[in-house]
Amino acid sequence: MIVVTRLNGSGFAVNPDLVERIQETPDTTLIMVDGAKYIVREPMVEVIDRIAAYRARIVTMAYGTDVGNATGPQPTLAAVAPLHAADDARSSRTLDGGR
Repeated sequence: MIVVTRLNGSGFAVNPDLVERIQETPDTTLIMVDGAKYIVREPMVEVIDRIAAYRARIVTMAYGTDVGNATGPQPTLAAVAPLHAADDARSSRTLDGGR
């Protein structure tokens, strides 16, 4: 969940996986997949950064790496390389008859 601020100053949490669109006309509006709309104080770029940081935290937790600071260094694709290498090994075994 990410925390954003209503125009009246109250904070609330949004599931970023359910955000369909973000508009800035001039207030930032989050449009959810179910059609609900939330007008928030944060600029669009900040909401996008929070969503990216949230997803980076999820990925780092999935791979068991140190989450660290959400605004700090982001995980790299190098952490995913061993999974791709395993997939390549399985593919080559399938192609050469399982040897």
